[in-house]
Amino acid sequence: MDVQVAKHCSIKPAAKPQNAAECGIENAPKKKSRTRRGKRGKRRRGKKANEPPPFLPPEAEEGNIEYKLKLVNPTQYRFEHLATQLKWRLQEGRGEAVYQIGVEDNGLLVGLTEEDMKASLKTLRKMAEKFHHSQLKSTYDKNYRLLHALVGADITLLREREVDCDRARRKIAEVLVRKVPDDQQFLDLRVAVLGNVDSGKSTLLGVLTQGELDNGRGRARLNLFRHLHEIQTGRTSSISFEILGFNSKGEVVNYSDSRTAEEICESSSKMITFIDLAGHYKYLKTTIFGLTSYCPDFAMLVVGANTGIAGTTREHLGLAMALKVPIFIVVSKVDLCGKSTVEKTVRQLERVLKQPGCNKVPMVVANPDDAVTAAQQFAQSSSVTPIFTLSSVSGENLDLLKVFFNILPPLSNSKEQEELMQQLTEFQVDEIYSVPDVGTVVGGTLYSGVCREGDRLVVGPTDDGRFLRLKVCSIHRNRSGCRVLRAGQAATLALGNFDRSLLRKGMVMVSPKMNPTICWQFEAAIVLLFHAKTFRRGFQVTVHVGNVRQTATVECLLGKEELRTGERAVVCFRFLKHPEYLRVGAKLLFREGVTKGIGHVTHLLPSTQNHMPDQNRNQNHS
Repeated sequence: MDVQVAKHCSIKPAAKPQNAAECGIENAPKKKSRTRRGKRGKRRRGKKANEPPPFLPPEAEEGNIEYKLKLVNPTQYRFEHLATQLKWRLQEGRGEAVYQIGVEDNGLLVGLTEEDMKASLKTLRKMAEKFHHSQLKSTYDKNYRLLHALVGADITLLREREVDCDRARRKIAEVLVRKVPDDQQFLDLRVAVLGNVDSGKSTLLGVLTQGELDNGRGRARLNLFRHLHEIQTGRTSSISFEILGFNSKGEVVNYSDSRTAEEICESSSKMITFIDLAGHYKYLKTTIFGLTSYCPDFAMLVVGANTGIAGTTREHLGLAMALKVPIFIVVSKVDLCGKSTVEKTVRQLERVLKQPGCNKVPMVVANPDDAVTAAQQFAQSSSVTPIFTLSSVSGENLDLLKVFFNILPPLSNSKEQEELMQQLTEFQVDEIYSVPDVGTVVGGTLYSGVCREGDRLVVGPTDDGRFLRLKVCSIHRNRSGCRVLRAGQAATLALGNFDRSLLRKGMVMVSPKMNPTICWQFEAAIVLLFHAKTFRRGFQVTVHVGNVRQTATVECLLGKEELRTGERAVVCFRFLKHPEYLRVGAKLLFREGVTKGIGHVTHLLPSTQNHMPDQNRNQNHS
């Protein structure tokens, strides 16, 4: 049956093969051509034969994607079953689901007539309206597990495609179903913004979040800067956060209508939190801290079309890949240069992405259909790398990036988040403030568990290795009040009159039941990415593990005397200044000048081991 349909049906493919090797024709016999033009012509003529047959991957039981052949006049029993199915898909997608209508469960693209498609969309809309008419709101048990989520949903038609079967035109529809926001339980995705200095990162964020195009002289970025010298130089030196919302119908919600941050949160079903990082090399440690500490879901690498791959672009790309953060690329400033220059920059990026060290599959986004496909494939495969070309001044292709963000699904499903919520509370301290009439405030990310107003936690470790008791007075998420904080969410916590001088970046706030331990020494399995000479005992590096950033000394290399570029080993590190709280399995990145390496923590050594002798040894040397 599949073969017959493949012969008689034709459809625009969701993603075209990038090269001959992916099509499986690399070693296929070819008739030799004498001219380059003849080869290109043959490649173009053979392209249609290499298109994939009209079917999608089989439907997965888990996840937020549902295939439906048709939804025409279901019985009441069938309707209730379909509504339950929709609820399950929404929970799997943390408030979002995608319905492919006109597709069988095995992925075969059958299509529907115009009449059946209208009836199916009408049924799907009724399924979403069933949630609207329900009076049942979201409720949680004592462990804050979701019990009911019938809070309303809207549907948005993403795209329609035509299938020609036996000369009969049939349609396939792709529909986004999204829950209406309820009590700040919107879907929140964090996107780290990387790129070389002067590539247009802050300007692009200003245009996206403010809703106004730039004037070509950096007006859009002024609201993002936090310091006077940033405004004067036009260069970001600190980490700032900006938000872009989408409502349940997929419409953009930003500051364009003089909204406040609280109004944006209330109106949004999905929130994109941009982490604007520094591009200049002298602020590299700040950029690394933003990547390791704030746990971004995705990374957006901004490249200027007029400069191409320059400065810290390769460095930032390597950091994102080392930390296994999925990355997509935005080529900005296309209004400053001709079409040939933009194409040259895109080809340069494609060459870098296809190199053995990257092994990525670049995908240039040229229309809304490409943007929908890119968002879905990007979340499913870490090798796919979408490339956008746009302008913050003329607004060219800016809507394609908004479509991408609107459809981009979360990497983790509801089950994984619920498992994290069952664990004890652990909050990473990334920022510390003093707010008038409020007191000490800390900002960071809740790694596990649930945090509520009034909770009593312990914070540490201090310089002498202790954990201090404190109370959470209030919680703010995206600049608006929030009663409950769940695993994976970022927020600021007010601590009242707690002494700010006792706090520092890199600390954790955990449940007293956890009985946290401190760590002076730890072992890590590492790969030395680059070192000018040999890496050996006694070498000092800056270690980044989550929100921890501190200088450490190499105590020993297990089984080896020294390391060279590209070699692996298990290394014992010792912190120099104060103990830290670490987890086994945490990703590790270390650097010192041009020296760079990555790895993960494999073992924590007892806090008393070798610490006091090291202090005595230092005193003897002095």
